[in-house]
Amino acid sequence: MLPLFLPSSSSSSPALFLLLLLLLTHQTLTSISLSQPDALRSPEKCGNFSVSFPFHLSSSSSAATFRLSCTNSSTLFLHINHQSYRIIEFFTDGLLVDFPSSPSCRQFNDLRSFPFSANQFFSISFENVIGLYDCEDSSLCKFGCETNDLFGCDGREEDETSGGDIGCCYPLSDHSAWRAGDDFSVFSKYGCRGFSSWFVPRGTNRGKRGVKLEWAIPRNSSEAICDREARTVNATAIEGSVRCVCRDGFVGDGFVHGTGCLKSCYKDGKELYGDKCKIKKHNGKKLTVLAGVLAPLFILGSLLALFCLLKRPVTTHKDQHELDEATKGFQDSQKLTQGKTGTIYSGNLTNGTRVIVHKVLCENKIEFMEISSQIDHLSAVLHRNLARIIGFCMDIGYSPLVVYEYPVNGSLGDRLRLGLDWCKRVNIVAEVAGLLALLQYENYPPILHNNISSGYIFLDEDFQAKVTGFGLQRKQRIDASMYDFAVLLLEIVTGLKQREETVTQALQRIRSGKLEEIVDPSMYFHEQPVAFREQIGLVADIATRCVLFGGDGKFGMVDAARELLQIAGNNGGGGCDMKRDGIEETFSNSSLLQMISMSPDSIYLPKT
Repeated sequence: MLPLFLPSSSSSSPALFLLLLLLLTHQTLTSISLSQPDALRSPEKCGNFSVSFPFHLSSSSSAATFRLSCTNSSTLFLHINHQSYRIIEFFTDGLLVDFPSSPSCRQFNDLRSFPFSANQFFSISFENVIGLYDCEDSSLCKFGCETNDLFGCDGREEDETSGGDIGCCYPLSDHSAWRAGDDFSVFSKYGCRGFSSWFVPRGTNRGKRGVKLEWAIPRNSSEAICDREARTVNATAIEGSVRCVCRDGFVGDGFVHGTGCLKSCYKDGKELYGDKCKIKKHNGKKLTVLAGVLAPLFILGSLLALFCLLKRPVTTHKDQHELDEATKGFQDSQKLTQGKTGTIYSGNLTNGTRVIVHKVLCENKIEFMEISSQIDHLSAVLHRNLARIIGFCMDIGYSPLVVYEYPVNGSLGDRLRLGLDWCKRVNIVAEVAGLLALLQYENYPPILHNNISSGYIFLDEDFQAKVTGFGLQRKQRIDASMYDFAVLLLEIVTGLKQREETVTQALQRIRSGKLEEIVDPSMYFHEQPVAFREQIGLVADIATRCVLFGGDGKFGMVDAARELLQIAGNNGGGGCDMKRDGIEETFSNSSLLQMISMSPDSIYLPKT
């Protein structure tokens, strides 16, 4: 068995004891929190619809703006300015509605058939695409808009061959003829006489008939709107209004007067909430006394430990010497990759074992303490796609060193340069996304990689991903993680190491429909099966959304993981070898994490 590199015997000092005391009291104090419910409130029901806050069915509520009516226990209606709109579908930021007073689907409608006036709560969404008929001014038509799949009343795609030519296609996101707050009668000045509407979700080109309305709540409310564990997200088409989104690791509607945000976790394959996610439970009086006793001790221990750490002499020890010898003095010839989290080296131990040595970037003594705690936290996670940590070396005055096993197929970056088929590429990024989602959502505090790239991902004999190089400092940002993951996806598609300027160029080509210009030539894009070409486009689209929406919480790692696992899972019958148990064909918002946590190769070992 390989040795575990630890601080030398000189570390067994009062300073180490105080450091352990510091960590123990810190963990105890962080477990002291306000009591939370252990279940989400059940939403109101109308047929197959679940009605969630701020919408409601209660006539006794004073919030008439979001009051809905349920007809025949199956059909929902939204009422705005004496008009009733049948609800087709709910979304987190809006709802899809039908034309008012329309008994059946019509191929096109009069411009005055959707009499909607925007307010501080509702507006027509930018995600609608409009088909305009008999327009006198063709400058309104936008090139490329017609490439969307827009279906007629009969369910067939609108085109000339089906007898349903959409005429002039205009996306409301264009803003040149229609602006937020306008209704559809604005198109009459272009001589148009009728229109149809489809909602086209971001990142897709498949439309759903109807009109999507965005909803939000005015920011100038005199009281708090969002739960303390929620982020405030600005509305897109409603100026000065916002919505609430629970931050990572929490579930709920995010609103103070709704379900709020409850801590979410998985235990024994079941999703649990609130107090059930706590490791230990204490009654309120005991916690109060414990906090009163430990708080002064925590402060004293922190000061003494920090003082001792700062005064410790700088020494060189056996383990440091062995790793120095294994990496040939950390020569550049042994360097595998370098990034924001430090440098990765290849090394050979005295027993002949090949290893990966991560020289972690550490700027000060405070970060040194944080890194020590995070290494302990990360070492407690066992997962098939996490490279096994076989040791670490922590010596004051030296950079922390984390030692991983060395998978036989080297780094993903190197394999991409040699050539890698599409099946392996998409499997690898799906595995990586699943691991990162698990570490971010299943752990508290969350573990973020902080610099994911192809140089930190290694491949075993079956080309399964093994992730190394975690940034172990606490100062981590989720939006930065999403950008890094977007860069990784672009490298998977293009086969090239991405720089900031090449990322911008690649995204511009993707958004302008010129994906084939950037695909790795070694994959022979036009010779790929249609299904694989579509998958390459989907992965490129996920990369785009990671950049555009990863920073404001609209698209997170769990979303990327769910979609990538879906893509990879669909390849099982297409010649791709998926070595992953329990992947299902579809995922709900939470079943991704359930799938990962139920996997026999994914275990979290609690500290004893």
